[in-house]
Amino acid sequence: MFTGIVEETGAVRAVTEAEDGVRLRIETRFEGLSVGQSIAVSGACLTVEAFGDGHFDAFLSEETVERTYLGELEAGDVVNLERALPADGRFDGHFVQGHVDGTATVEAIEQVGEDWQFTFGLPDALAPYVVEKGSIAVDGISLTVSNLHADSFAVAIIPESYEITTLSEKAVGDPVHLEVDVVAKYVESLVEGYA
Repeated sequence: MFTGIVEETGAVRAVTEAEDGVRLRIETRFEGLSVGQSIAVSGACLTVEAFGDGHFDAFLSEETVERTYLGELEAGDVVNLERALPADGRFDGHFVQGHVDGTATVEAIEQVGEDWQFTFGLPDALAPYVVEKGSIAVDGISLTVSNLHADSFAVAIIPESYEITTLSEKAVGDPVHLEVDVVAKYVESLVEGYA
């Protein structure tokens, strides 16, 4: 479980094609890493396979390659990083599982004073789970939907979020991962039982 509060960004050091997926080596300043630990990489929960001085390795299964844009990363690309929430940790953001529901693209970026407004495409399959003023994870960042349209949504980004995440590197047309609020999916599942 994650919170969508990105701790740092890290550059991809290496991408290695494997028979049944892709292996990434990612820079990090995280200390105390261990094999088997979960790290959200731009919103996708990956498992640490190995680690060394200033980096960790994670494997992308075929499912992850198909569902995310992580398989398209190249050395030098930067990703958002968040370690899993410890049981006794402070809970900011919202419940983020690290299960990417789909990808979308950046449709518009506008600076508004010191803040930024980003508009993202909204796939039809995810639209029922997105509400204005509700939570959504974009590339693993816990955000609040400020404006909602049939095929897009906008979020307001404060300077801190802009600077500490990969949003400062994004341009119109770039891909992003979306994870809708899991509470909406649970509610739908419960309601369907009464239909």
